[in-house]
Amino acid sequence: MTSASVKWAAYSGAAGFVTVGLASLLLIGPKGPLHGQVKLQEAGSVVATSAPRGAARQRVAAAAPRPVHAVPVAAGTAPVANGHYDQLRSRLRWVQTRIGGDELLTPDLHSRVLLAKSAAERAGLEEVGLSFMDVYGIISAETSWVPRLGASKDGTPNLGIAQFEPATARLLGLRNPDDPVEAIHAAAVLMKEAAQWSADRLDGLKLGAGERATKLREGVSIYYNLSSKGRARWNVHNTRQLPRETQLHILNARLGAEEAALHEAQMRAAAFRRRHDDAVLTAGNAAAGG
Repeated sequence: MTSASVKWAAYSGAAGFVTVGLASLLLIGPKGPLHGQVKLQEAGSVVATSAPRGAARQRVAAAAPRPVHAVPVAAGTAPVANGHYDQLRSRLRWVQTRIGGDELLTPDLHSRVLLAKSAAERAGLEEVGLSFMDVYGIISAETSWVPRLGASKDGTPNLGIAQFEPATARLLGLRNPDDPVEAIHAAAVLMKEAAQWSADRLDGLKLGAGERATKLREGVSIYYNLSSKGRARWNVHNTRQLPRETQLHILNARLGAEEAALHEAQMRAAAFRRRHDDAVLTAGNAAAGG
């Protein structure tokens, strides 16, 4: 794990804005893990059918690690919160995705949001101005939610869905970096530390609320993506002078957070539609019975 500007209000507001019109988005369907066009095959299978475009293409270029065939990890591997983690594992749904010639597994959209929300809540990210959308964004920037094996420039392995180096995993008490449930919760803990570090860098600067939120999140990506030496180069104003991979990480984390907001809005719209349909059915049955 040494591995443009969108206002935070734009996508945090999107998650809370649910109207009947959003239900129409469900007819379009969410984007797949590579953010290109996807085609639903059989149940439980998603296959990418076109290459990603624009910034999404940059996301894949930034990921760089070599994908490996991954399978969900058996329950009981987390050192802490076993009961909660096991419950989450039982609720996860996995779908297939194809990257190049590799058939890989990835959590479906509902499972991604579920994991991101749990990790954000347990890490207390709200205390540092972050939310589940930021967790979703960081994992998107790291692996596009496809568990894989990567490597730093010095050859150090980057493990699993959150791309932890072994030493970082040990410091966080992460026993099994290949367990997505445990790894994403550990990533949220690291993100809280990163947000506190970033906020310290912003202290004393005259920034509007939107700019401060953007810069705070830039710092989170920088902390997550770079070594201590690399982080020290950031003075808040020189983001464009950082390594290209780090700049792409910042962008991809923002895109992922936007995606999370959209998924949340879609799920709320679907719940609204179900409640509406149930109410209509109940009213119809009552009328028929009367």
